[in-house]
Amino acid sequence: MSEKQCKTTQELRQLMDRVPRVPLAHLPTPLEELKRFSESLSGPQIWIKRDDCTGLAFGGNKTRHNEFVFGFARQKGANTVVWGAGVQSNNCRQTAATCAKLGMKCHLVLSRGSEGEEIQGNLLVDHIMGADVEIVDATIGPELDEVICRKAETLRGQGRQVFCWDRKLVKSAAAVSYVMCMTEIVEQCQERGIHPAAIYVCSGGSTGAGLALGKAVLGVDAPLRNITPIRWPWNVQEDLARIGNEAAELLHVPTCMSADEIDISEQYVGEDYGIPTVEGIEAIAALARTEGILLDPSYSGKAMAAVIDHIRRGWYTRDQSIVFVHTGGTPALFSYRDQLLDMLPMSM
Repeated sequence: MSEKQCKTTQELRQLMDRVPRVPLAHLPTPLEELKRFSESLSGPQIWIKRDDCTGLAFGGNKTRHNEFVFGFARQKGANTVVWGAGVQSNNCRQTAATCAKLGMKCHLVLSRGSEGEEIQGNLLVDHIMGADVEIVDATIGPELDEVICRKAETLRGQGRQVFCWDRKLVKSAAAVSYVMCMTEIVEQCQERGIHPAAIYVCSGGSTGAGLALGKAVLGVDAPLRNITPIRWPWNVQEDLARIGNEAAELLHVPTCMSADEIDISEQYVGEDYGIPTVEGIEAIAALARTEGILLDPSYSGKAMAAVIDHIRRGWYTRDQSIVFVHTGGTPALFSYRDQLLDMLPMSM
């Protein structure tokens, strides 16, 4: 880490304490050394930031997000949340759990996509948590956002106090939560004497934007490599920089993000969002069989495939270290049973 920090982690925590928040997650999440996995790759020492262990309904990065997003929802007096994404959305699963914990009504508008409607994985958890589930044909992105907004207006007409998709507020509040994650990474690396050669995360939105802002504000000199799980119909670098700057405004720190500073790769998406790749499944098997840690086929598995590929390409030496942020997604494994059984390697 750079010694020339704009803020100390303590100073940054004090700024985050001023942002509306509700406690949901088990924090700080562990930073765990992957000794056997690293050795199997004959590469750098890999450390995993266990944000799959945030605690709420199987955990994941959205539990961090919701601490701040729901801080604003409560501030606005909401008693109903309308949310949406894909049928097997980790976001929606953790949002349904957040609503249950806070005593709020949850209505989920889920894009059917290519995943089908079998009540399995995250969708099963949505039902267990008591969410009202509506499955539609709208594509994830602006089209689905419009459907969500229309549903929110319908419920407002019925007298509900509704919190739903407000792009600037939701994305920036969620990003603040990953500024906090970066403060944890910095503190944990300092405690262990680790100087990462790179930090990897599966993100094309608020998680990566928050980590990038935290990196800038704290003066972290390791590159942050965002491996996106989806090809968005907009300039993702510009979007992440914009989200980071909006989060900076919430924290009252100087806006300092520019698109050319955002390192993002769409190379590991594969055929499309939510469709497993051979390399992603191999990464899942490799980590499970060396460390007993589970990744998922849509997000973290694809990001770990990027790590493995970069190591095999010689990007890092054996005496270096890498931090991998595990964003969760475990329940989705069960909805991919058939693909996993077909694609899992018999041995490593």
